[in-house]
Amino acid sequence: MFQGTGSDVGKSLLVAGLCRAYRRRGLKVAPFKPQNMSNNAAVTQDGGEIGRAQALQARAAGLAPSVHMNPVLLKPQSETGSQIIVAGRVFGTARAAEFQTLKPQLLAAVMASFDTLSAEADLMLIEGAGSASEINLRANDIANMGFARNAGCPVVLIGDIDRGGVIAQIAGTKLVLDPQDAALVQGFIVNKFRGDRSLFAEGMVAIARHTGWRGLGIVPYFHAARYLPAEDSMALERPAEPHEPADGKPLTIAVPVLPHIANFDDLDPLANEPNVRLLMLKPGTPLPVDCDLVLLPGSKATIADLKAMREAGWDIDIKAHARRGGRVFGLCGGYQMLGHRVDDPQGVEGAPDAIEGLGLLDVETLMTAEKTLTNVAGRSAEAGVPFSGFEMHMGRTQGRDCAKPLLIFADGHTDGAVSPDGHIAGTYVHGFFNDDAQRKHLIESLGGRSSSFSYDAKIEEVLDGLAAHLETHLDLDLLLSLAG
Repeated sequence: MFQGTGSDVGKSLLVAGLCRAYRRRGLKVAPFKPQNMSNNAAVTQDGGEIGRAQALQARAAGLAPSVHMNPVLLKPQSETGSQIIVAGRVFGTARAAEFQTLKPQLLAAVMASFDTLSAEADLMLIEGAGSASEINLRANDIANMGFARNAGCPVVLIGDIDRGGVIAQIAGTKLVLDPQDAALVQGFIVNKFRGDRSLFAEGMVAIARHTGWRGLGIVPYFHAARYLPAEDSMALERPAEPHEPADGKPLTIAVPVLPHIANFDDLDPLANEPNVRLLMLKPGTPLPVDCDLVLLPGSKATIADLKAMREAGWDIDIKAHARRGGRVFGLCGGYQMLGHRVDDPQGVEGAPDAIEGLGLLDVETLMTAEKTLTNVAGRSAEAGVPFSGFEMHMGRTQGRDCAKPLLIFADGHTDGAVSPDGHIAGTYVHGFFNDDAQRKHLIESLGGRSSSFSYDAKIEEVLDGLAAHLETHLDLDLLLSLAG
């Protein structure tokens, strides 16, 4: 089990790389995360949902994503409350304090999923959540040491040197851990190192001296990780790595970042297009008047995010952009925002509420308790360009503009809506831009220059590169021996 000194230290990435590395050695590897907190999720083949990171790890391991890989998923809907997903399905909602009392009930589901996966795997690679040193949450823990103790699982601790203070991160974790928990730790890894690793040799010795744990390696910063979908919203705080347009002026796509943004990995394929400049705008930043497209991504709390949009003044900017003939595209929650109204009479997202939308599409949304979770494929209604992706939403959107749908599914059903002038469009389908043909069509329809960039091929290339990177800098035979 790989636990971290904190969030965003690279646990997800290391597990994904090790899944691919051990798979290349001929082992049947399965990823597992007992409890996750993320609004980036994926739909499994059996119609459930798991954290996006576990779907990527499954891909690295050559497996289809399964609900058993992430039996408990928390999807934050407010500062203190989350929707709770258990075994891929909505279990309910709870505030943070209430969730602590639910953990003993959820342990059985966690262990059942672990047993199901481990029965068919040669090697289980398990990812902890947040920090191993959150001793205030240790009672009834199912995410870190509580799970490790129940499963009898050896632990490797990961520290992040890029954020500074890695010696204190790891030594401090040993200091606060219960002795029985600390005894499970077989060693530590220092991740995200930049520069000459020999300069940290004494640091590794110091950590080992203060903890009694073995140093298992220093992993240099892996720059190509920017191509892989991120799980943690902390990734939005990191500045994007700039890339020069391949030819002339890039297409500019502006994305207002709202508090409850969800499935923002939908944007990754666009961010990595060589002729696209993707601007992730924080509140207080005005919408650029010369942008080619305003893109509204998914939201875990559409009504709350619409209120935040108005507080930031972006609703005024977006409507002005549309009046000038600008293009606006909405994904899932962003699609719901484009309509006249969003109603939540049952309090699906929180307290019962209703709000006016942007009014750019002649549609309205009614929030419903039933959640749509399905993988889909088909073609765009107007141009006939193929697509594939998945639906993951609560609510139904209907109205006059749905008569001109954006997409036609393989089974004949339609999705989305397009304004009469074709400038405003929305869809419930996530992963829409992963499809190279669909992304090429969008870029060219906006007057931009498409490229030969293939998103899926790039993901595979990066996973192979990550596996080779870890083979070089970690002793995989030693790690395997620690797993017994």
